Amino acid sequence: MEAARKTTFNMQHRHGWRTALGGLALLGVVGLSSGAAMAAAGSDPAPGYPSRPIRFIAPTSPGGANDILPRILGARMTQNWGQHVVVDLRPGAGGIVGTEIAARAAPDGYTLLIVANGYALNPFLIRKLPYDTIKDLDRVALFAVAPLVLVVHPSTPAQTLQELIAFAKSRPGQLNYGTSGLGSGGWLSIELFKKMTGLKMTHIPYKGAGQATAAVLGNQVHMLFTSSLAAAPYIKSGRLRALGVTSAKRVPSMKDVPAIVEFIPGYEVLNFFGVLVPAGTPKPIISKLNAEINRITGLPDVHEQLAALGFERVNYTPEQFTEYVKSEMSKWSTIIREAGIKANQ
Repeated sequence: MEAARKTTFNMQHRHGWRTALGGLALLGVVGLSSGAAMAAAGSDPAPGYPSRPIRFIAPTSPGGANDILPRILGARMTQNWGQHVVVDLRPGAGGIVGTEIAARAAPDGYTLLIVANGYALNPFLIRKLPYDTIKDLDRVALFAVAPLVLVVHPSTPAQTLQELIAFAKSRPGQLNYGTSGLGSGGWLSIELFKKMTGLKMTHIPYKGAGQATAAVLGNQVHMLFTSSLAAAPYIKSGRLRALGVTSAKRVPSMKDVPAIVEFIPGYEVLNFFGVLVPAGTPKPIISKLNAEINRITGLPDVHEQLAALGFERVNYTPEQFTEYVKSEMSKWSTIIREAGIKANQ
């Protein structure tokens, strides 16, 4: 079984999104669906579903991973099933607004929700959520993960991860790091990094990944964990220096950049992306959705789209997804508590 993964996603490098969206325009013609073929063969777990359009809630602003990914999935679902899948952007409160809308929707399979790491973190960052993270939503499929990369400004003396750790230890509290805010993948990455190395550094939060990246480019902060896709052009041009990636192995596009786990055993942070439905949705529908999502992400061209955007495909069952979320909640609740972060009202 493939190991559970996690990380964050940054939208600063928009060219990759345009590449991903380019293929969606070709999906307008709907042919004979494999869903119909399954029904004819008697293997369809939910015959007759879907019989009307599906709403796919993205609890985010336009342009981010949680906007792009449901469009990739939705276009293929529309092509396969002959029913439109409409992406409904519902940003606000770190994903809580859109998640609450999904949690209170009818459990009939016609409301889907895409989530990332914040789904598992919000219970520990927000004192009173308007829904129960586990009980009010059912997990359908965990389908993609993506790593981050630790970058420093070229003026930083450290040329390697080991040198950075030694440099930071010799100057406790003097080095600073940027993040796009509490609960972000970059924040999680640095907090785990600090915990496992014993480093003391100063946190400089920004309102978004773009601002945090601009800060490290401008030498206003010493280091940053960001998406490998967003950092790639700056690393290539020499404007940033890459010292390590947060995945359990090296990233193919950055083979010369070591995985942090090579020097800090057990270190791993990946942003995950999965699909949920309101609690009580019939299990045959959940099974059909899970099979369809895994089928779509396994298509060669979709697989290439995901890889171009810095994602690695995974294909978890609903049960595996639920266990993964629970393990994430357990892991990060400890990190958040030890970091002294108090839940907001």
